[in-house]
Amino acid sequence: MKTWILLTYKIPPKPSANRVYIWRKLKKFGAVLVHDSIWVLPSRKKSKEHFQWLAAEISEMNGDAMVWEADSALIGQEQSLIDQFRQQVEEEYKCILESLQQLNADLHAEARKYQHTLQKDYFESALGLQVRDLFLKLRGRPD
Repeated sequence: MKTWILLTYKIPPKPSANRVYIWRKLKKFGAVLVHDSIWVLPSRKKSKEHFQWLAAEISEMNGDAMVWEADSALIGQEQSLIDQFRQQVEEEYKCILESLQQLNADLHAEARKYQHTLQKDYFESALGLQVRDLFLKLRGRPD
């Protein structure tokens, strides 16, 4: 069974920019929304740091936040959660692959997108490996 880091929070509705800011941060981290305002990440040092910093920011916004560490109780639920993490990065990897297959692909821009997606790829997507291999292949081709 895997251990997970959970963040639950509540912030005032105004200003709405705070809500958007928190949501964007959660998406950047690759967090998955499991219920209402309960977000989850795999338990890793970096994940804990992300959620702890975000909880501190939420407090500064006059909100409430709690960070929890929990184990999955059911294997099926755990696999479903892992699948959600994989699905969100695979959508991003597909976009990168499509861009790289264009003749005028901006390799630097796509490499940045790849690095951002790789940071959220907690379960080593096979598609991510394909993207990496394609980058290596393209790097070796003459301009």
